[in-house]
Amino acid sequence: MTIKSLATSVAAITLMAAPALAEVDFSGKTIEWVIPFSETGGSAKWANFFAPLLAQELPGNPTVVVKFMPGAGSTKGANWFQEQEHKDGTLLFGSSGSTQFPYLLNDPRVRYEYNDWIPVMATGTGGVAYLNPEDGAKFDGSANGLKDVDLIFGSQGATGLDLVPLLAWKMLGMNVEPVFGIKGRGDGRLMFERGEATIDYQTSSGYLSGAADLVAAGTAVPMMSWGALDENGVIVRDPTFPDMPSFKEVCAATDGCETEGVAWDAWKAFFISGYPSQKIAFLPKGTPQDVIDTYVAAFEAVRARPDFAEISSNEVGQYPMFVGAGAEKATDEATTVTPEAKAYVIDWLKESYGVTIE
Repeated sequence: MTIKSLATSVAAITLMAAPALAEVDFSGKTIEWVIPFSETGGSAKWANFFAPLLAQELPGNPTVVVKFMPGAGSTKGANWFQEQEHKDGTLLFGSSGSTQFPYLLNDPRVRYEYNDWIPVMATGTGGVAYLNPEDGAKFDGSANGLKDVDLIFGSQGATGLDLVPLLAWKMLGMNVEPVFGIKGRGDGRLMFERGEATIDYQTSSGYLSGAADLVAAGTAVPMMSWGALDENGVIVRDPTFPDMPSFKEVCAATDGCETEGVAWDAWKAFFISGYPSQKIAFLPKGTPQDVIDTYVAAFEAVRARPDFAEISSNEVGQYPMFVGAGAEKATDEATTVTPEAKAYVIDWLKESYGVTIE
């Protein structure tokens, strides 16, 4: 499927006369950036990192406030955003893989359409799975020592971004029992900290801001990252966690796990949809071109900051940032999977969790 094209490319914006962008002025206004998760997860960390940087670059230096609308694995907030239309340019929405996956799987809760939204910025991310110390001692680079262990995982839902770890653990032959219903990955980390869960994962921003402290304190043991894509589309180690094996490496070292075939192809397809183009900032339908151009120029200015690489790697990880036409392309990639991958995942969800996608 194709996301509606933006009429102006980033290159064209940079050539526009200053007065053309100066007509949009947010002086004295407040931009509301709505995140459809709780305030404890990676999307919250992402938006809170970019919000003050965006405020500095938008004309008039408005206040950018991050607001949270958790529920139904993010579909509550996404359904709400679908009903919004442009008013004065002061509304942004942030989606994540947990918003993209239900859309891809035709989840009956989905009443939103990505083709109606206008992407202005997108970033990739990664993810890290970790264990409690007792079970972590059984991990040796393969999951062979974990196959007889019953593990508990706090999950937002099997059709959201948690699909990637749940399917990975199944492919490794692990017995991971999800407890569904949490409203953000930060809530899953809190379950792990309280001992209510014995395995967890966080996207990179959530791991860096919270779970890494658990590892440093000896109360969590890293298992693997999901990995990253190189320029040839091959899964390699995540550059944010270069000393940590990727899922592909762990799978190759684990008896019965294959890095080719239908299961691997399905996992990789949803990994690509959920991580390299994972977090996207949208303006609502009906937003006029001058407002779109203003946001794209502001995010481009954020990306061009001389200190951006350093501050972003510390807060959200070492991943590319896309703006304008790049964000449009990233959105296309995040909302497209093959029919074969979709069919495999739908069958697996029904068999493993009784989730039927109508």
